[in-house]
Amino acid sequence: MPSTRNAVVSLVAVGTLLGAAGAAAADTASPAPSGAPTGDGAAALCRRAPKIDQRIDRILDRLHADASQRGSVARLEQRVANAKSAGHTEIESYLNDRLTFRRSLIPTLEARHKDLSQVEKWCGANDNGTKK
Repeated sequence: MPSTRNAVVSLVAVGTLLGAAGAAAADTASPAPSGAPTGDGAAALCRRAPKIDQRIDRILDRLHADASQRGSVARLEQRVANAKSAGHTEIESYLNDRLTFRRSLIPTLEARHKDLSQVEKWCGANDNGTKK
């Protein structure tokens, strides 16, 4: 029993010391800028731009594919038509909402692709975002 009591007392002492040290460190540290970013993240975006470009291309290819490709607009259109011909109005309505959303992705992704090409040009001219 004495070893258990010693262990508990030791843990309480360590916890008290760490708590006091943390409070002292907090008093001497300068205040944080309330989570505000310090930069625009240009270097990180320049580093990630090629992978983002590949991802957008892959998604657009899938959306524009034929009905045999999972995730394509054509496949979802076929599923909506199948639900309609089977008389499953609730399924048709659900799939139609998904189809509307999926169709709206295409212009959004095409705009991002265009914007990203401008970012890649900027990165090339500005030393991958490290030039100030």
